[in-house]
Amino acid sequence: MVQDIIPGTEELLEKERVTGYIGFDPTADSLHIGSLVPILLLVHLQKAGHKPIALIGGATGMIGDPSGKSEERNLLDEATLQKNVEGIKMQLEKFIDFKLDKENSAEMANNYDWFKDFNFIHFLRDIGKHITINYMMAKESVKKRVESDSGISYTEFAYQLMQGYDFLWLFKNKNCKLQMGGSDQWGNITTGSELIRKKTGQDAFAFTCPLIKKSDGSKFGKTEKGNVWLDAEKTSPYQFYQFWFNSTDEDAGKWLRIFTFLTKEEILETEEMHRNNPSDRHLQKRLAEEVTRFVHGTDGLLSAIETTKRLFEQVEKPAEEMSLEDLQSLEGIERINFQLAQFKQGLDLISFLSETQIFPSKGEARKMVSGGGVRINRKKVISADMIIEENMLLHEKFLLVQKGKKNHFLVEIS
Repeated sequence: MVQDIIPGTEELLEKERVTGYIGFDPTADSLHIGSLVPILLLVHLQKAGHKPIALIGGATGMIGDPSGKSEERNLLDEATLQKNVEGIKMQLEKFIDFKLDKENSAEMANNYDWFKDFNFIHFLRDIGKHITINYMMAKESVKKRVESDSGISYTEFAYQLMQGYDFLWLFKNKNCKLQMGGSDQWGNITTGSELIRKKTGQDAFAFTCPLIKKSDGSKFGKTEKGNVWLDAEKTSPYQFYQFWFNSTDEDAGKWLRIFTFLTKEEILETEEMHRNNPSDRHLQKRLAEEVTRFVHGTDGLLSAIETTKRLFEQVEKPAEEMSLEDLQSLEGIERINFQLAQFKQGLDLISFLSETQIFPSKGEARKMVSGGGVRINRKKVISADMIIEENMLLHEKFLLVQKGKKNHFLVEIS
């Protein structure tokens, strides 16, 4: 979980109780699984006896970090930002121990608290004069944007100075000597340690973790529907569980080491079981169980497993035998309301699949049907010429549609 590290960091952590922080960008009112690695870093830091600070970027969130971005994002208004900050605070409290009776209890900070009254002239005089333009331009995140067609605004260019000042403020006011983050933050983080050295004459330390990628090179944490959120309202425990369960063998083995608290022996034992019987997907099951329990608790995990059983196991009852309650209690299944004035004449399957937006186009729907990848009411569709008729509706208004192995839809005809 360590990519870059300032020399002396490991020795510092072995020598004394260290206060360390990670910043979270409040671009939404929930974190997503891309935030799990920094959350886990804070958890590990606290478990090792050190003191974690979770810094919410209430001020820097108004500016926008150019790191890893190809163009400038829209700035958030204060009301939206405040809502996002509150949502993230509530989530972090599930993972890190903020109880005041602990010597290394976690703290929450919001950089809006020290930036809201910061005079621009003072910022330029007290902070800007210590970091040269040459130093800032040499950062990879800035260099890429300067060379791109969209360029970089002064607003975003100044971001690394603001993040650098966060580190300085926490160093002076909270004795915080360590900053952690993703490897794309290395430039911003080292600006902070440089500012501390120039302003105080003392050393500050840092390390970053690698950005997680899938083995096929695609972006981690993204699905067809976008981000995999930590909020159960945005991504249900079932959908969350399925993300991890559908990982490849290579990714599952790697992610067990990063996203769980399993011991080395437990991981090696799970890998051995998987090698002996790959079809049982021991790696994926263990990964999905551990991470879902960590994020959604035991109840969330049990709910996800129950929904998985209902949708996937061979012992499930035929769709026609499912009660109305069975259908309506299916969690993690996408619900679509499809308005159709009259059903007497039927509707051809391909039009139905595209008009409900289960597929983005008729061409893609036809291709998937031809490959045997579509089921209606749990029966494989064998012809693209199929007509959806009124007598196929479950309880006179529902259709269960399966697209590929893992996408399930309950369509209500109204």
